Amino acid sequence: MLQDQDRIFTNIYGLKDRSLAGAKSRGCWDGTADIIKKGRDWIVEEMKASGLRGRGGAGFPTGLKWSFMPKESDGRPAYLVVNADESEPGTCKDREILRHDPHTLIEGCLIASFAMNANVCYIYIRGEFIREREALQAAIDECYDAGLLGKNAAGSGWDFDLYLHHGAGAYICGEETALLESLEGKKGMPRMKPPFPAGAGLYGCPTTVNNVESIAVVPTILRRGGSWFAGFGRPNNTGTKLFAISGHVNTPCVVEEAMSIPFEELIEKHCGGIRGGWDNLKAVIPGGSSVPLLPGDVAREAIMDFDWLREQRSGLGTAAVIVMDQSTDIVKAIWRLSKFYKHESCGQCTPCREGTGWMMRVMDRLVRGEAEIEEIDMLLDVSKQVEGHTICALGDAAAWPIQGLIRHFRDEIEYRIKNKPGIAAE
Repeated sequence: MLQDQDRIFTNIYGLKDRSLAGAKSRGCWDGTADIIKKGRDWIVEEMKASGLRGRGGAGFPTGLKWSFMPKESDGRPAYLVVNADESEPGTCKDREILRHDPHTLIEGCLIASFAMNANVCYIYIRGEFIREREALQAAIDECYDAGLLGKNAAGSGWDFDLYLHHGAGAYICGEETALLESLEGKKGMPRMKPPFPAGAGLYGCPTTVNNVESIAVVPTILRRGGSWFAGFGRPNNTGTKLFAISGHVNTPCVVEEAMSIPFEELIEKHCGGIRGGWDNLKAVIPGGSSVPLLPGDVAREAIMDFDWLREQRSGLGTAAVIVMDQSTDIVKAIWRLSKFYKHESCGQCTPCREGTGWMMRVMDRLVRGEAEIEEIDMLLDVSKQVEGHTICALGDAAAWPIQGLIRHFRDEIEYRIKNKPGIAAE
């Protein structure tokens, strides 16, 4: 279990002062200029040594991603863009950073932008986050007033401007290239890759897009050393991580824990156990709604990190753990996710535009028990035709929950069809 002295987010519950003075009392903005004076290469190498993998879901090594940015400018400016468009159902960790610990993110933006030779950073915040935007903007204003942002930011000799951009509330804008399109004032639709953002991103300039949590942990990692961060978790799955546990647990919460914590320990220590006891556990979605669910017996043995969950044909994603007990209508739960992805598809790629609606309509009939047994395999087949055939990962996100349902709960779907409960999907 993570000790309090090792927690990076010391005000995640908003119990302490979130102002600049409060943040400084908890160690933020301590020696920021000294970190920057150690130089870009040192920062990037420390980040690589820490083993930090992107906390937005994909789990790509952060230091490696930064190293893709051009070392020398060819005349174009470089940008850091922070993805605060936290729209994945079940995920509510970044909003706690924005709302209660914003200075960890702002300081991280300065250091990360310097490491990538960027004088400007944009934070793209989700449209529904009104109070979070206000808290973050207030924190940015404080930093400008204190000389921590702007010319010679924090006395580092680096000029740095930070802008907060409020989205309009579209799930697709959490995809990095759709986010860039939206930032440029265009319709939020993913771009073809290559070119990758590091070569041609925002306004055609070198750009890195990182998740809020990935950037907010940077100052603490550099103060304490990459090897300190690498000391938590299993190899290749290092560091601390914010877990957002919701659903049928006694006390749902967002908590910072060490990576690779066993699922059972996470639930017992922080959530007061499963509602109705462990025998009542039916299924768990371990990483936000787009990853396949795991049945209760597998989930109970789970190690909460990228590699273990990938081996079980699921994923850690954003570590939004959705717990479902035996009272859950599992077919209806996955139907609801299908409806969400159908609604949020941007319509650019035919497999996703047509496939998400098609899958939702079949799920609709499965919920009511009006489908035929053969349609289960047909649905699985269509999900495979959507998966991996679209510009962005929304097609995969729509296909995976259905694949997980059929893989683990086919008997429930078949029982439904044979017994036709006539449950209305609303």
